[in-house]
Amino acid sequence: MINIPTLHLRRLGIDTYKESIIYMREDCPVCISESLQAQSRVKVTLKDRSIIATLNIIKSDLLDEGKASLSEHAWHQLTANEGDEITVSHSDPVESLSYVRSKIYGNVLSEQEIYDIIKDVTDGHYSDIHVSSFLTACAGGRLNKQEIIHLTKSMVDTGDRLNWKKKLVVDKHCVGGLPGNRTTPIVVSIVTAYGLTMPKTSSRAITSPAGTADTMEVFTNVDLDINTMRKVVEQENGCLVWGGSVSVSPADDILIRVERALDLDSEGQLVASVLSKKIAAGSTDVLIDIPVGTTAKVRTIEMGKWLSDYLVDVGKALGINVKTIITDGSQPVGRGIGPALEARDIVSVLKCEMNAPQDLRARAILIAAGVLEFSPDIKEGDGIKLATDILDSGKAWSKFQAICKAQGGMKEIPKALYTKSVLASQSGTIKEIDNRNIANVAKLTGAPEFKVGGVDLHVRLGDKISKGDKLFTIHADSQGMLDYVINYTNNSANAITIGKD
Repeated sequence: MINIPTLHLRRLGIDTYKESIIYMREDCPVCISESLQAQSRVKVTLKDRSIIATLNIIKSDLLDEGKASLSEHAWHQLTANEGDEITVSHSDPVESLSYVRSKIYGNVLSEQEIYDIIKDVTDGHYSDIHVSSFLTACAGGRLNKQEIIHLTKSMVDTGDRLNWKKKLVVDKHCVGGLPGNRTTPIVVSIVTAYGLTMPKTSSRAITSPAGTADTMEVFTNVDLDINTMRKVVEQENGCLVWGGSVSVSPADDILIRVERALDLDSEGQLVASVLSKKIAAGSTDVLIDIPVGTTAKVRTIEMGKWLSDYLVDVGKALGINVKTIITDGSQPVGRGIGPALEARDIVSVLKCEMNAPQDLRARAILIAAGVLEFSPDIKEGDGIKLATDILDSGKAWSKFQAICKAQGGMKEIPKALYTKSVLASQSGTIKEIDNRNIANVAKLTGAPEFKVGGVDLHVRLGDKISKGDKLFTIHADSQGMLDYVINYTNNSANAITIGKD
C-alpha cells in the first residue's frame, strides 16, 4: 500500500474571492516528491472531499514544517477546520482546455464543448489564467450567435434554476457603461408596488465604480440564499439581491471576477451573462436598456442594434421574451457615481424630493413603464402614466423600504469624511463628459469596495459655467486616498471638456 504524505492545515485567512489557492512551503516533502512548482494545479483532498487548487509557494517561516494553508474560498469548499489532515497530488488533465486552445485558433465550438468548458469553470478546475484565456479567445466578436446560445444555456444548466410557478415574472437590465445609472431599485419598487413579480438578481461591478448589488448593499443585506430570497419575493413581490449569493449561473460570477481584472466585457459574453442570469432566476419577460454614447460601453447605434438583435434572438431561442430600448448614453445619469452617492440619489427620487436628479427619475419611469407593459392588463403606451402615478403617490418608496426590511433591515447611508471639488479652469459651456474617465476617477477612490468613495457631478452637457465653478466633487474614505485621486485628475486628460463661448 502506498504511503501518501499528509499535511496539517493552518488557517491564514487569505481572501482570494472565489479562487482556490493552497499555500505550501518550498521544502515541503510533498512539493519535492511530487515535483510541484508555483502555479501548479493540484488536487487537495480532505476526508471524502476534494478540490482543484493553484499552488502558491511560501519561502519564509509563515508556515511550520508539515503545515499547509488554504485560501478562504478553498477552506469553505472543503469545510475545513484548523489542524485537519489533507493530501495533495497532481490534478488530472482538464480535457476541456483543449477546446479553449481550439477557440484561440479561431475554431467554432460545439454545444458539448462549450458545456464542458463552463462545467469545468464552475467546478473550479480552471485557474484564473485558464479563465482569462477562454474570455480572451471569445472577445472581439469571436463567438457566433449559435455559440452564444450554447454558452448562455451552459451557464444556466451548471447552476440552480428558480421556478416561481407564475406565468409572468418580469425583470430588467442595463448593459452598463453609464456611470450613476442606478435605475434598478426604483424600477423594482414601482413594478412590485403595482403587483407584478420581479425577483431581481444583480451583479457587482465589473469595470464600473458600482453595480446594483454594490449600491443596494449600502441599504441592506444582498447576500441571500435561495430560501430567504423566496420568502422575500413571496412577501413583497420582488427583491434586490446579489446573483452570486443564490448560485444562479455561478460560472458567470467566476467569469466576471476575471473580466474585472482584465477590464474586459466582450459582447458575446455580455449577452450570455445577462440572459443566463435572467433565465436562471426564473424570468419570463425582460426589458434591457442599451445606452449608446461615444464614451459608453456601446458606442454606436449600429452596435446597439447588433446587441439588441442578439439579445432578442438568443432569448427567443432559450424561451424568454426579451424587449430592448436604446437610450442616450452621452453622459452619466444622476449626480452620484459610487455606491453611497448613488444610494442617496435613489432615495431622493423615490421620495420625490425637489432636488432629486430628474434624468434618473425620467429614465427609471421609462424603464418601469416598459416592464409594466409586459402585463396583459396594461396597454402599450399606458405604462408611463401608471409608473409616474405609483412613484408620485409614495407607493414605490414604501415598497422599497419594505423590501429592504424583508432582506434584513434598512441602514443609514454613510458619508465620506474627506471631499474635494475640482473647479473649472475657464468659463464656457460643458461640451463633453467622458463616461469612462469620470468612472475611472470614481474607481480610484476605492469604489465599490469603499462604499463612500466616488464622484458627485455638478454639471450636465450644455451647462453654462464660469471659471472657478465646481465641476465635480471627489469623495474618499481617507486623506491619502483623496490626495492620490486629486493627483491623478491633475495629471490626466480632462474628464469634462469645456467649450469656449
